[in-house]
Amino acid sequence: MDKSTPDPQPYGVCSGQFAVGSLQSLPTDGCQRSTLNQDSKVTASRLICLLAVALIVQGTPAAGQDLSGAPCLPVPGGPPCPSQPGNTMSFDPATSGGTTITTPTMGAPMTGVPTIRSPARQSGTQFIPVPQTAPAAALPQTPPEPLKSGAASPSQSTSHATQPGLVPQPPLPVEFQRNEFQEFIAQSVGRYLPLFGYNLFAGVPTTFAPVDNVPVTPDYVVGPGDEILIRAWGQVDIDYRAVVDRNGMINIPRVGNVNVSGIRYQELSGYLRTAIGRIFRNFELNVTLGQLRSIQVFVVGQAKRPGSYTVSSLSTLVNAIFASGGPSPRGSMRQIQLKRGDKTVTELDLYDLLLRGDKSKDVQLLPGDVIYIPPVSGVAAVSGSVNEPAIYELKGRMTLGDLIQLSGGLSTTAEGRRVTVERIEDRKIRKVDEFTLDSAGLGRELKDGDLVRVYALSPRFENAVTLRGAVANPGRYPWREGLRVRDIIPDKDALIVPDYWQRQNRTPEVLIAGQQRLRVDVRRGYDEINWDYAVIERLDYSDLTPLLITFNLGRAIVEGDQSNNVPLRPGDVVTIFSKADFQVPISRQTKYVRLEGEFLSPGIYQILPGETLRQLVGRVGGFTANAYLFGSEFTRDSTREFQQRRLDEALDFLQRDIQRNLAASAGGAISKEDVEGARIRAEGQQQLVARLRVLKAAGRIVLELPMEQPQLKDLPELALEDGDRYLVPSRPSTVSVIGSVYNQNAFIYRDGQRVTDYLARAGGPTRDADTASIYVIRADGVVVSQRQSGWFSRSFESEQLMPGDTVVVPEELEKWRFTKELKDWTQILYQFALGVVGLKVLKDL
Repeated sequence: MDKSTPDPQPYGVCSGQFAVGSLQSLPTDGCQRSTLNQDSKVTASRLICLLAVALIVQGTPAAGQDLSGAPCLPVPGGPPCPSQPGNTMSFDPATSGGTTITTPTMGAPMTGVPTIRSPARQSGTQFIPVPQTAPAAALPQTPPEPLKSGAASPSQSTSHATQPGLVPQPPLPVEFQRNEFQEFIAQSVGRYLPLFGYNLFAGVPTTFAPVDNVPVTPDYVVGPGDEILIRAWGQVDIDYRAVVDRNGMINIPRVGNVNVSGIRYQELSGYLRTAIGRIFRNFELNVTLGQLRSIQVFVVGQAKRPGSYTVSSLSTLVNAIFASGGPSPRGSMRQIQLKRGDKTVTELDLYDLLLRGDKSKDVQLLPGDVIYIPPVSGVAAVSGSVNEPAIYELKGRMTLGDLIQLSGGLSTTAEGRRVTVERIEDRKIRKVDEFTLDSAGLGRELKDGDLVRVYALSPRFENAVTLRGAVANPGRYPWREGLRVRDIIPDKDALIVPDYWQRQNRTPEVLIAGQQRLRVDVRRGYDEINWDYAVIERLDYSDLTPLLITFNLGRAIVEGDQSNNVPLRPGDVVTIFSKADFQVPISRQTKYVRLEGEFLSPGIYQILPGETLRQLVGRVGGFTANAYLFGSEFTRDSTREFQQRRLDEALDFLQRDIQRNLAASAGGAISKEDVEGARIRAEGQQQLVARLRVLKAAGRIVLELPMEQPQLKDLPELALEDGDRYLVPSRPSTVSVIGSVYNQNAFIYRDGQRVTDYLARAGGPTRDADTASIYVIRADGVVVSQRQSGWFSRSFESEQLMPGDTVVVPEELEKWRFTKELKDWTQILYQFALGVVGLKVLKDL
């Protein structure tokens, strides 16, 4: 471009498109076009570009925003800004806050009423310096953290807590550091006592919440920086926002300057009405406060976070204390001073706020106030049975009663006779004093470093006897002179536990829900009393040794034997046992046996001491004519538990054996197919073990009755136990054949037929059957197998079967495979031939 050619747009910084993301994206074309022909104008153009950049950085619009319609910023030495059609705008330098008086031009309609408008504070309306509104309480300034990629500049937002993209600062720790006195007290009481009242500041956030949106109090004093909203209608139409300047003045157009500094809020409306009324008449006025000024106060001394704080003008002393995090562990809670100039305005005791809700010493803050938190002057600790054990600050002369009152008084379980005080004498030695809690003791003066211990009541009952165990009403009974065992257990009804009556009171629907449920209840519904033994626990106060005094409960309660009706003393504990608490002789045990099936009187019976199975069956009347005694089944709980343990042990051994066989097979395999086959067999065996673990032992005992016509006299003299069950079925008419046969079925029993006869009916064993392992499960539980037959024993095939017997033909698990064996031998011969050929070749060489 020729230097002699004038630039058509010498100053292009007042309009255009701006994509603001960083300084690198700012337009530089305007600055390049602003280069003048004369060297003297180069410096001015550069200054104008730098000024434009500074303005954009301070109040940059959003990226890509079109500012072509925004008001122009006049630049010295540049072209004037175009006027807006319809209105004439004039800038009044005397107007504080940048008020614009708009008067209609020829093209605008006339209303006849002067209109005063104060534009809203919006970015891009006019370049007017507006006081920045600070948060209600800003923390002391700290070096800013570097922003991560994508984070916004701090100048783009005034609220760091809500601006997206900013790196959140880690919160300050809320736990207070323990001071030396806390450590000292912990060595005496065994635990750390808190400093009373300091937990009030445990949840103080890192930024204090603003108080801008709360109502303004009537006694609020207007000062520099406050925003006043003035609205008037009638003869004059005013909608005006004014900010009080540093001189305390506001300028109302067509009214003039008005000094409002020092005016209370409740008097502000009348004060401005008088000022405006000097010029206008017949109008209504509404005056409110907008954004309030911020003030700076100082928190010094033993504060948790001392420093300079910018708070709202509505803030009080308590607000500032909370903003600073409260006193440190070494700071005073009771002598916080507010200093204004060379005077102490007030002294706040936070104990009044915490204990009585008294906030009368809280005052409103003014700019430059200093909040001083002095070191704590004296402390005393109280531990034990008080409502609030803690470390308390002493103020002035305090007595033992005052400290107990600060701690909330004695707890419900406190001993109200005496307390002990551990005291530091002359900062040299420690002593322990004991004070009674009477008027003289409560009036004792406390000293710095005292530790007051309030003891709890002893759990001992002075005049009580305790009854516990298998009784109807266990508990404590008052002791009196001459009290004996029969006085607290008057009769046998006192020994029936509540569970027995609850079982008796069950509704019929519950009792008939199932037969098995009823049997269980009959057998285990009540633990019987042990009439032969009871005990009294007593403490011998002469040497503090425990004594056990035994007595016969039956003789004391039922027979009234005075030798067993033992006299009782205060503190005795009488324990009544049941037969379930420890094992008693068999002759004294109560046992129940179930008789089911073909009995003349089946049911649940209580057996007599030493009674056997044969005796019990004879006592109840014997069997019916349809009883099949050979197939009877006798089960016992103790045998079931024993069999289940043995079954679990056998399965564990089988599982370990499978693992060993798998490892041996894998180690001796000569091909991949052998390894895979061993793994598949092991998986099948593991599945078999899993299925066997589902099985539960029956607890059956084989009675070894004769096969032909057994009778009552053939029953064994088997002693009965509690929970035994004896089932006698009716005579069956079938014999079952299961396993590897062609037709698994139940066949009609025919007298004299043997194993081979029933196998023939089932089609005989299959090709995969293990014929050498066929066995018969007799109806009485005995097993007869093929492997038991020999040269000198009867043949297994000639075994005569009985009704209810079962023939089992197992499947052969280990099968010989001709093709697999042929393949193995072929590989062996092939390897042998290769070896022979190799030797011959070597020999020829």
